[in-house]
Amino acid sequence: MNIEQQLDFLTARHVDLFSADELKKKLEIAAKEGRGLRIKYGADPSAPDIHLGHVVGLNKLREFQDMGHTVVFIIGDFTGMIGDPSGKSVTRPALSKEQVLENAESYKKQIFKILDPEKTEVRFNSEWLGEMKFEDVIRLSAHVTVAQLLARDDFSKRYGANQPISLVEFLYPLVQAYDSVMVEADIELGGTDQLFNLLLGRELQKIYGQYPQVVMTLPLIEGLDGVQKMSKSLNNYVGINESPKEMFGKLMSVSDELMWKYFLYVLCRKPEEIEAMQAKVTSGELHPRAVKDELGRCVVDRFVGEGEGVKAAEEFARVFAEKKLPQDMLELKLPATEIGLIDLVVKAGFSSSNGEARRLIEQGGVRIDDEQKKDIKAAITPADGMILRVGKRKFARITV
Repeated sequence: MNIEQQLDFLTARHVDLFSADELKKKLEIAAKEGRGLRIKYGADPSAPDIHLGHVVGLNKLREFQDMGHTVVFIIGDFTGMIGDPSGKSVTRPALSKEQVLENAESYKKQIFKILDPEKTEVRFNSEWLGEMKFEDVIRLSAHVTVAQLLARDDFSKRYGANQPISLVEFLYPLVQAYDSVMVEADIELGGTDQLFNLLLGRELQKIYGQYPQVVMTLPLIEGLDGVQKMSKSLNNYVGINESPKEMFGKLMSVSDELMWKYFLYVLCRKPEEIEAMQAKVTSGELHPRAVKDELGRCVVDRFVGEGEGVKAAEEFARVFAEKKLPQDMLELKLPATEIGLIDLVVKAGFSSSNGEARRLIEQGGVRIDDEQKKDIKAAITPADGMILRVGKRKFARITV
């Protein structure tokens, strides 16, 4: 590809770009010098799972790699212990060092389902932030004013509503920006909620005598609820490490409107291809369910393995269309003594706590042999072959 073609390819699907001219200039210099650019992408390991929301950014990083550039994937093991409120009305809880490191290891394994390990430089920002002395923090803070920080949308809203903002939170954008200085980023990618932090990285690089990074933001796709952005904390996500059955089942639950976004941002289908499918749906030539089935199969194939999507689709049809039990079902061995319904749901691993199990029961999401159970005080006497079902996709066969 020539420079113009590369520019069109690399800027597809973006939201903000500062700026196209700067990116073109960087691409021209890199081509002339026979080297790749350094593309920074940061992720705080607040949870162990990478979901389809993260895939939007990872897809773009892979496109840069395919053009010969290097991805500097920064795992925010240091900043993860602070808590970032970007795009939120409250501070995200800080994690312990042990939690952060455990989640970080999980991230490292999952990102290479998309990224090329040969063109990826994984860095932990504790490498430099953990070595800073208090006087270093003071000097760094001198480069940013309170007025600049209050210009960030979520900070200004909270300040206006008299909601507390800790000094630690003010430091978060600053240390994220300092990461750009330390890795000498040419370009930084992030979600639209990270725009302020990314632009601050540009300013800090100028102060430190570096050529400022190009900033590109990508959309935040809605989760399964179709309203809020995909997030593990909101339980509206599809994880790329989930089982094919779980992944496919979740994708079949998305709205007809939202599935097109997943085709564009997760599978990177070309807009004209999506428009052709939409035209067939509008004309009645293609049913939306068939399109969603293709979405589910393609996503499962990509993250689990070729051919797994078809198997997941067949299993889904067995269970939901034909009202049959899944072939691959959890076997739960229990003593022949009475057990509380809440305890049974937890013991099967279908909820992480008694409180969650209680809510599932009260909402009518728990069935024994296809009979709905809504009494949280109910007790069950296990019997061979008894089927526990929680929600739409979780089944267990009980043996005594």
